[in-house]
Amino acid sequence: MRPGWTRLNQVIDSTKTSDQTELPRYRSSALLTDKYEFTMLQAALRDGTAHRQCTFEVFARRLPNERRYGVVAGTARVLRAVRDFVFSEEQLASLDFLDDATLEYLRQYRFQGDIDGYREGELYFPYSPLLTVRGTFAECVILETVILSILNADSAVASAAARMVTAAQGRELIEMGSRRTQEYAAVSASRAAYLAGFHATSNLEAAKRYGIPAAGTAAHSWTLLHVDPDGTPNELAAFQSQVDTLGVETTLLVDTFDITQGVNNAIKVAGTKLGGVRIDSGDLGILTRQVREQLDGLGAHNTKIVVSSDLDEFAIAGLVGSPVDVFGVGTSVVTGSGAPTAGMVYKLVEADGIPVAKRSRKKQSRGGTKQAIRACRATGTAVEEIVFPFGADVPDTGELTPYQLTVPLIRSGQLVDNLPTLHESREYLQGQLVTLPWEGLALSRDEPVLNTRFVGFTQSPK
Repeated sequence: MRPGWTRLNQVIDSTKTSDQTELPRYRSSALLTDKYEFTMLQAALRDGTAHRQCTFEVFARRLPNERRYGVVAGTARVLRAVRDFVFSEEQLASLDFLDDATLEYLRQYRFQGDIDGYREGELYFPYSPLLTVRGTFAECVILETVILSILNADSAVASAAARMVTAAQGRELIEMGSRRTQEYAAVSASRAAYLAGFHATSNLEAAKRYGIPAAGTAAHSWTLLHVDPDGTPNELAAFQSQVDTLGVETTLLVDTFDITQGVNNAIKVAGTKLGGVRIDSGDLGILTRQVREQLDGLGAHNTKIVVSSDLDEFAIAGLVGSPVDVFGVGTSVVTGSGAPTAGMVYKLVEADGIPVAKRSRKKQSRGGTKQAIRACRATGTAVEEIVFPFGADVPDTGELTPYQLTVPLIRSGQLVDNLPTLHESREYLQGQLVTLPWEGLALSRDEPVLNTRFVGFTQSPK
């Protein structure tokens, strides 16, 4: 056992997240942070402000790319990171810019405060109070970066993926973007895409860690590998080997050379019960119609057509009238389809019971600890989001039904019981999307589909 890890291991070993996955041994999130959080901590310990009771809030001032709604993702990962924010002696030794008192504070650090917020899979809008972190200034301020890094990345992916799910109109989607992002970001992106409604991932670490169905068969290199001694490509041999290994339910990649011949070779090898063919290039709308006609003419009526090649929500929407059964999405989903961050911020909104707020131009915030409800018609359609002071009575919504958005997540440093699993959050999101007015699901740029209204506050954000 490495020095300094014994205590850390006792804290985090053999515990589970709401995803029901075992934690790796010796994991710590304590240095997934920015230096200025620790320099602020040191100054606060010196001037006596470190132990003031504070509230920090996560919110977004706007939705990226003028989208109509956002999706909260990464909540379970945030809670795990907060729980794992424990320092080893090795980590403390690297913080040589801190004085002894600050190092000792970090040595004993455990978050002992409360966290409330929107549950994972919830929809959000500008100024929704997505996460409320309450405790001393010292214990809350050093969590800023790790919380934002998770929520911003995961929510960006989930928000983009949800639009793709809507655009696909019930067709299956496979996340296959691991090679287009950082290796560990690929795992969290797979999780966020699955939360949003994708059906499978090509990433095996995500499949193992989160129980996501895995998908994948062969790349063009497999077909190119099979070449005769005289240099002639042998697509038939490649297909035969794949079918012999994986069975006729496999999907064969038919566009390495000539697609028409590729489809003929696929059916020649696998027969009419072939699981699927994949097209990864060309004009997919035209090609899928041609391939569907060709497959049907060969008697392969149940062979699915899988398409990939730089798809995003707009390309998917353009293909829903084509005979596509499965969409494979890579770069666009793992990079948030043009919005790689959700633009969330982590701001101090209350200190010792006094509301505080930033007034900088275009970066205003609203002071005070908050909670929120969503007002819905009897049909279930959401009308608006109402934000009001934490602990206050729920505002009167008239004939509309109030739906509680802010829920407990951590109490006195401990995760609350019965937090939802990834699969439960996935189902929850699908139900929430149905509550949006129909125009909210449009892919066009416009104002947020729901307005966020503040009740019981004196200051209005600009």
